[in-house]
Amino acid sequence: MNQWQGGTSRSSGAENGGGWSGDQSGNRYGHGSGSAEPEGARAMPQVRRDAGPGYQRHEPPLPPSMSPRRGASVPPQQSQGYDDAYDNGYNTGQVYGGGRGGGDGYGDGPGRGGRPRPRWGKRIKWTVITLVAVLAVTSVATYFWADGKLRRKVDLSKVIDRPETGDGTNYLIVGSDSREGMSAADKQKLHTGSAEGKRTDSMMILHDGSSGPTLISLPRDSDVEIPSFVGSDSGKKYPGTGRHTKLNAAYAEDGPELLVRTVEFNTKLHIDHYVEIGFAGFANIVDAIGGVEMDIPKAFKDKSSGADFPAGKQTLNGQQALAFVRTRHAFAGQDLDRTKNQQKFLATLASQTATPGTVLNPFKLYPTMSAGLDTLIVDKDMGLWSLGNMFFAMKGVTGGEGKSMNMPISGSSGGNLVWDKAKLRQLVQQLNNDEKVTVSGN
Repeated sequence: MNQWQGGTSRSSGAENGGGWSGDQSGNRYGHGSGSAEPEGARAMPQVRRDAGPGYQRHEPPLPPSMSPRRGASVPPQQSQGYDDAYDNGYNTGQVYGGGRGGGDGYGDGPGRGGRPRPRWGKRIKWTVITLVAVLAVTSVATYFWADGKLRRKVDLSKVIDRPETGDGTNYLIVGSDSREGMSAADKQKLHTGSAEGKRTDSMMILHDGSSGPTLISLPRDSDVEIPSFVGSDSGKKYPGTGRHTKLNAAYAEDGPELLVRTVEFNTKLHIDHYVEIGFAGFANIVDAIGGVEMDIPKAFKDKSSGADFPAGKQTLNGQQALAFVRTRHAFAGQDLDRTKNQQKFLATLASQTATPGTVLNPFKLYPTMSAGLDTLIVDKDMGLWSLGNMFFAMKGVTGGEGKSMNMPISGSSGGNLVWDKAKLRQLVQQLNNDEKVTVSGN
């Protein structure tokens, strides 16, 4: 029987020729063997475990760099037949550091060696948070930038004897022939002339309510009575004399405040906000969005405005757009036909501006906003929220959500257009009650 099987005793080692070199001092590390078994048949050298509870030999523990990996679980090893004094501090060749469940050390699970697995969920979360934060900061900055550019010059608190407010919101939208900021070359290019002061080239009431938007054009040649009013600059009260004139003369006489007072007096409709834009701002907005596509049913020319349009679909630049909305001499209906073209163009402009290609593109959004806000004049209570609501209400007119019409006309007096009083009362009642408008206009 092999003398190593079942454990080798101290006496058998001596009988077999001093397998321990006759050393009785307790140092059992061999210096050769006289056994019939070759040296290689003995047990392989053991790998020493780190010192810990139960370690029976009084030797200093291994340094941390040589200790097993933290967290690795090393089961207690069984003796290979040696006495306890020799075996307890060693194992049988266990390889440490593989981590839980083994593996190749390349990070297939927690606690393994090598580079850890990327935490994609956490990365995505922080990416989303960062994007939201950037959008929030950009939106707030844009809001304050745009709000600061609004020119709040019109004080509606100076308007006296105002009608009661109804449901919904009423905007008085005015296109003036202001040449503010235009050079001589600009005036020639846009065929605006060089008249001093400014007049209203177009006037519209936009009602925004739960029954959909309604856009009503007020011909500038409308016959109206100038009521009593307080001067916007002097603060002096001017009594009404029953004097009748064209509607655009009210603006020329004392500006936006008198125009609002005159519209309210003659319609009995409360105006909530005032918005005005001049020639230059109008043309710049159109150019900023890359032009407006229009379908012109019949070709027309007008020397006064510079219009020269063939029939069919075409994209109008700023200069052409201004000529389109100012032309009246080319039409049989004169101012009434012009107001229809103005409604059509403004609604189309709003529809084509409020697109993802413009709103989500900062290279188009900011120039468009800047072009409009630089020349836009509003009342002192107008905010960006109200201005945005007006813009989308205008877009809704084109989208079929609302109605566009001219003020109902019953005839003329001294070259001025006279409003149909019965239809006007019905129209105002429907607007004040925020009902669907059934009244037809010219």
